[in-house]
Amino acid sequence: MASAAPLAGCEKGLAGRRNPRAKQPNIIYIMADDLGYADLGCYGQKEIQTPNLDRLAAGGMRFTQCYAGSTVCAPSRSVLMTGQHTGHTRVRGNFGKVGGTLVLDNGGPQRRVPLEAEDVTVAEVLKQAGYVTGITGKWGLGEPATTGLPNRQGFDEWFGYLNQRRAHTYYPPYLWRNEEKVTLQGNQNGRRKEYSHDMFTDFALDFVTRHRSRPFFLYLAYTVPHARYEIPSTEPYTGKPWPDDAKVHAAMITRMDRDIGRLMALLKELDIDRRTIVFFCSDNGAAKRWEGVFDSCGPLRGHKGDLYEGGLRTPMIARWPGRVPAGKTSEAVWYFADVLPTLAELAGARPPDGIDGISVVPTLLGKKQATADRYLYWEFPGGTLRQAVRWRHFKALRSAPDKPLELYNLAQDIAEQQNVAAEHPEVVARIERYLATARTDSPNWPI
Repeated sequence: MASAAPLAGCEKGLAGRRNPRAKQPNIIYIMADDLGYADLGCYGQKEIQTPNLDRLAAGGMRFTQCYAGSTVCAPSRSVLMTGQHTGHTRVRGNFGKVGGTLVLDNGGPQRRVPLEAEDVTVAEVLKQAGYVTGITGKWGLGEPATTGLPNRQGFDEWFGYLNQRRAHTYYPPYLWRNEEKVTLQGNQNGRRKEYSHDMFTDFALDFVTRHRSRPFFLYLAYTVPHARYEIPSTEPYTGKPWPDDAKVHAAMITRMDRDIGRLMALLKELDIDRRTIVFFCSDNGAAKRWEGVFDSCGPLRGHKGDLYEGGLRTPMIARWPGRVPAGKTSEAVWYFADVLPTLAELAGARPPDGIDGISVVPTLLGKKQATADRYLYWEFPGGTLRQAVRWRHFKALRSAPDKPLELYNLAQDIAEQQNVAAEHPEVVARIERYLATARTDSPNWPI
């Protein structure tokens, strides 16, 4: 099916295209699913083999204080796409409380909130700047026939799972190619022949090959190592004295690493390596800490679903030969809301109005950037509204609207063990003032 038509003029709040750079870089944004901060060798992992990602970090910049958009899947991806934090972006949780699309699956009826027509995504910004845009893997921001479909949000080509709950199986009965449901014959009647992760890699390699002669944006949203723990082979970990799920978890990460190695080799083979910037991260913190086996969260407190560092901090690697300094580790503080304006600047485009992120291109290029006084904001609407703010080296959390702020000094307490709110009343007061205007109400997640 044909992809959505290009935007015209300043539709959907786009400010319009600036004069493009003489040579716009290709952009590949790779995101794992539920990968822990310490699941890669370059972030201290000792058991899981990730030679290609370690090589990616050695050839580029490794960030130690980068944050996901949220602590769970859908809102994190919404922040990534829109440049708005979870106090403003359309999708603020995996399941809406009001409205949305009612979906029936194995978990019972769920309301899925799609992106709306007026929401502007990074794909639309780059498409307006002349890029061909593709996505494969997990979307999670729109059900069939809704305004949130990838092809209706700026992507020329799309292949993968629309619904994040259905992405829990790696041998699905079908996937979506643009707006067409594609039956996977090898997975019918209980058979397990077509492993979705491998299909996403094939899409990525094909997309890059076909579009090597013009600027492209590829969003490679892998679903590994999210449970359910399914994989064709647990090698090279089959003989390890670990629980079976641990073997699969490790094998998933190493398989992803292998395939990222294939993608990087293709860039060199096509002679586009030096004009392609590659990012790698995770959508949120580890679902399981795997303590005593992998220690996936390292020293960080909490895991997926928490607003502590273990739920929000992500590995982030950026590589662009000759432009991003090689072998550098950066402590720059940034998050998914910054991705849209950053990619827009790389493409020579202007981001839409009303976003919360800033461009971190100066940081990527090894230059100074004044970001110390800005606030990073997260909220998570579960049974009650939970909020978190990062300001300078302080992290504040509120577990419910009627609870006092917890405050942690991350420069001295990365594990968030010592609540120092009583010792810094001026910081607490400052963050309280910010919180008073940090968010807008959502019709889908009313307080």
